[in-house]
Amino acid sequence: MAYDDDASKTPRNDSLVGNLKGYLDTRIDLVRLEVQEKVKLAFVGTVHGVAMGLIGLMFLIFLSIFAGLALNEAFDSSFWGFGAVAGFYLLLLIVFLIGVDKKLFQGLADKLLNNTIYKSDKRQA
Repeated sequence: MAYDDDASKTPRNDSLVGNLKGYLDTRIDLVRLEVQEKVKLAFVGTVHGVAMGLIGLMFLIFLSIFAGLALNEAFDSSFWGFGAVAGFYLLLLIVFLIGVDKKLFQGLADKLLNNTIYKSDKRQA
């Protein structure tokens, strides 16, 4: 019995294969859009965090200069105010090195970032 290749290709099989290809193309496009959206959100979050960090750093620098100058005036000196501010930062550094454990920061990160992937997934599985 000879089988003809064209006999196995019925219109129903062609439409089924076409629908399957269309479904796969749509799923690939959906995954690409989801990845693009997540990359965009990560980029915006990173830029926002860096900008806020720089603004905060500038505030801290100018506040420290102001405190140093104010203490200079109070101590009637041209350098002891800046020494007091530097001593404060040294004391803060020592407290962080000795007293603050990394587990505190790990706990904070766990609370902030707990299941963010699943919370942002809007698909119903």
